[in-house]
Amino acid sequence: MSVGLVYHPIYLEHDTGMHCETAARLTSIMSRLKDSGTIDKLVPLNAQAASIDQVARVHSSSYIAGIESFVKCGGGYLDGDTVASPSSYEAALYAAGGVIATVDAVMSSEVTYSFALVRPPGHHAVHSAAMGFCIFNNIAIAARDAIAKHKLDRVMIVDFDVHHGNGTQDAFYNESDVLYFSTHQYPFYPGSGGVDEIGAGEGKGYTVDVPMPGGCGDREYMRAFEEVLVPVAQRYKPQLILISAGYDAHWADSIAGMQVSASGYTKMATILKELADELCNSRLVFALEGGYNLEALAVSVDATINVLLGSPKMGDASGKPRRIWSPPDTDDLFKRIKATHKLS
Repeated sequence: MSVGLVYHPIYLEHDTGMHCETAARLTSIMSRLKDSGTIDKLVPLNAQAASIDQVARVHSSSYIAGIESFVKCGGGYLDGDTVASPSSYEAALYAAGGVIATVDAVMSSEVTYSFALVRPPGHHAVHSAAMGFCIFNNIAIAARDAIAKHKLDRVMIVDFDVHHGNGTQDAFYNESDVLYFSTHQYPFYPGSGGVDEIGAGEGKGYTVDVPMPGGCGDREYMRAFEEVLVPVAQRYKPQLILISAGYDAHWADSIAGMQVSASGYTKMATILKELADELCNSRLVFALEGGYNLEALAVSVDATINVLLGSPKMGDASGKPRRIWSPPDTDDLFKRIKATHKLS
């Protein structure tokens, strides 16, 4: 059993200034992995830039060319949330290419599992627009590449970022070769991800959204995974599982209102690993999305990787939640989700 890691210095050159999605996110994670000794147990994987053809499986050619032109002119804000600097186009190509590299390494059995430590993140980027800190949709590009390159017809994407991955959902909403599952705070940015969004046409039933109210923590996330994700995955029988790994549902992250702990992420990663081992020959790839409290992010990524290494760490070095929430009642929500997707 081995775990691969993709990281490249170009990711730090995506300069967002005082934005919360900053290069310090990756340097904090790398420092934590080094200090804990985790980095020494990982297999380094080489990231290469995704080709235009690979990116164009998800994004329009005019949008790709527009990003390249925009950064050559100095960059700026692509929308109200998303910053691009002179190096952002190259960094975004390497982010998508980094996730592709981790998939290729898992599919070829070079490593058993892998983690792509990339930025800019990707799951909000839609066909012809940047959105929510994201330029190219890394996980969607890697899924489409895996389907084409490795002749797959059942890829499952699990997105546990606190925000709904609207771009990823849109990319596969009418398709059955990718099942998209998301847990997210709702109602919240970007406004999508309701229970009734289940896909359309050939994709009907292959979008599974778990929109949870603010204040949900480890208990509610375990319900989502155990009562919804596990039976959905077992029914779908994916050949590859890709994870949009956002850690902004952590209780210490001020960007949202969830109460997940590092132990909660450990439990989620454990379930995902068990599903991959059971259903798809351990083909499991994590790709970084959100997470903006630097300590909580670093601790949670380290905890996730140690699950893959077979040495899970329970407990949260960030301490205990300081915010006081009354646990929300989610019974009716889970009944509705299970009825919508015909789960017992």
